[in-house]
Amino acid sequence: MMQFPLSDIQCDIYNDPARFRVVVAGRRSGKTHESLVEHVLRAIANPGHRGWHVGPTYRQNKRIAWKPLKAMARQGRGWIKKINESELLIEWFNGAETQLLGADDPDSLRGPGLDFLTMDEFAFARKEAWTEALRPMLSDRQGSAIFATTPAGYNWAYDLYLRGLEGRDNWSSHTFTTAEGGIVTDAELAEAREDLDERTYRQEYEASFEALSGRVYDMFVRKFNCTDEVADPWVKGQPGPELLVGMDFNVNPMSAVLAYKAGDECHVFESLEIQTSNTEEMAREIRNRYPERELVVCPDPSGKSRKTSAPIGQTDYTILRSHGFKVRAPKAAPPVVDRINNTQAMLCSAAGRRRLLVHPRAARLIRGWDGLTYKEGTSQVDKTLGLDHICDAADYLLWQEFNVLVDREFRQTKMVG
Repeated sequence: MMQFPLSDIQCDIYNDPARFRVVVAGRRSGKTHESLVEHVLRAIANPGHRGWHVGPTYRQNKRIAWKPLKAMARQGRGWIKKINESELLIEWFNGAETQLLGADDPDSLRGPGLDFLTMDEFAFARKEAWTEALRPMLSDRQGSAIFATTPAGYNWAYDLYLRGLEGRDNWSSHTFTTAEGGIVTDAELAEAREDLDERTYRQEYEASFEALSGRVYDMFVRKFNCTDEVADPWVKGQPGPELLVGMDFNVNPMSAVLAYKAGDECHVFESLEIQTSNTEEMAREIRNRYPERELVVCPDPSGKSRKTSAPIGQTDYTILRSHGFKVRAPKAAPPVVDRINNTQAMLCSAAGRRRLLVHPRAARLIRGWDGLTYKEGTSQVDKTLGLDHICDAADYLLWQEFNVLVDREFRQTKMVG
């Protein structure tokens, strides 16, 4: 990398061993530069290597990446065998190839196997280019990929970003702002802030996924409420804190949020959704994960009624108790607006204090808080988005155990279970 200097942030991405890396960054922050550096270094180090750099369109990719890629390739004496301008293809001295293509015609991307793929500004590319064309091309060579973009709302790029946050299946995610990229001056950023509305500035320069309007949980800010400093609430051989479970009894999906108290703060460390499920399956799943922990469920208050999905004579509450859970819930469900306002106050109070923190591993809840909106022109939550149930689960937990709107002593006189 001596001929291609990288910033500390770019080095973190370069050295990340995950097979699939998602990079969400502000405009002019250096995300494309890092991808091209990797293409050059991988090509010259691996004979027969095949790499593709794919942009949203062929023309855009040529305009942004072709000239800097050639400039990098020419820094090494004898590296280049041939440059094909019409195909945007570099053939290297060792038989490796690096090519630029566009995602505007996914069928044109079908071809030989790939060792390395970068999708630049992939939030603006067609999802089918990845799922139907490019992903299968990585299989036979066990190829890896980088997805780099500025956010564009809650589209498929956001889904991949959350997958990387969960850190599973060899995915990882990185995010940084334009300012952190260190390329754009403070004066230029200040001028951009004056020219753009707040939402657009956050999206374009602060790498923030933004709903167009009407976010239900607009006090949730990933930069402040989402942190990997939320500790795992268990240490082998030690009892650890009481585990709190918020639960929504909707069948599809069945949703749960797991947290613990840290002083007067709520720290969420995991969120679960099970499709086409029921209370029995969710209770069994949680108990299998935490077999020796004291578990307190703060569920939807409707669970005290008999449910059609439960055996005769059983309710959601009795099913939970049969698995060793304690149940804490008010006798009646709070008004929706009250429990949302309570969660909002925990996310950020009027005094600016944030008492609700969430680990990136709880990606399903993060998606809900980020993306749930009201129906346009109303105060009704838009349930067609499929994000409401996991948010409801968190609301029930917070209303019961961290209620800043109702006196706690009064609530406990209304307790069931």
